[in-house]
Amino acid sequence: MAETSSKKPGFFSKVKNWFKGIGKFFRDTASEMKKVVWPSKKQIINNTIVVIVVVIIAAIVVLALDLLFGFGRDGLLALARSL
Repeated sequence: MAETSSKKPGFFSKVKNWFKGIGKFFRDTASEMKKVVWPSKKQIINNTIVVIVVVIIAAIVVLALDLLFGFGRDGLLALARSL
């Protein structure tokens, strides 16, 4: 029977394939970037306003909860001291 010998790729073929892979990566990246749909200036402004409003509302909610729990804690401590 004849043995099939699979030849291992040499160092230079590995380096060549590595550089081919890098080139393919950049070609694929460029083709994908052509498919991107960028938002208009009006959409960016609208989304920015929405984010700012949501952040302000979240800050107000956190402030209200902080004040509520702070007053509750102070009330409980005052009650504990009076006992």
